[in-house]
Amino acid sequence: MKACRSCELIARRDSNNAPLWDNIFRTEYWDVVHHLDTELVGWLVLVTRRHIPSVAELSAAEASELGQLLRTVSLALKQVTGCLKTYVLQFAEHPRHPHVHFHITPRMKAQPDNRRGPQIMAYAGVNEDNRVDEATMNEIGAQVRQFLLSINDKN
Repeated sequence: MKACRSCELIARRDSNNAPLWDNIFRTEYWDVVHHLDTELVGWLVLVTRRHIPSVAELSAAEASELGQLLRTVSLALKQVTGCLKTYVLQFAEHPRHPHVHFHITPRMKAQPDNRRGPQIMAYAGVNEDNRVDEATMNEIGAQVRQFLLSINDKN
């Protein structure tokens, strides 16, 4: 198997060498990060902390925690970005990321029709000049982290 970039990034988080946007929130089984190659502010990704190529390989505990995270991360995005709702996508098909991860994207009120539903993917894989800048990703990351920590404090 070729090197898995997701596993490399998890190792970077494990060694405390990740920027805030790539280390927003960690649970026992999942990491919450901001998507790097996007022009959509608030495009987050939930990444399994162990390498698995298929959702069918999730443990019951991983699946249970995923359900809670999908909800709380969506609530955080609604609070932080003002989005109407979120989209959830999962493929694990990218050659550098053959690792289960879920994209959680904000669906904004003023989002153009040609960027709704599956067309949301047009915001991904953009050139560096069009990407959300690191300061903005860190700002969103800090706000999402604060929201998720406040939710956890209540539980």
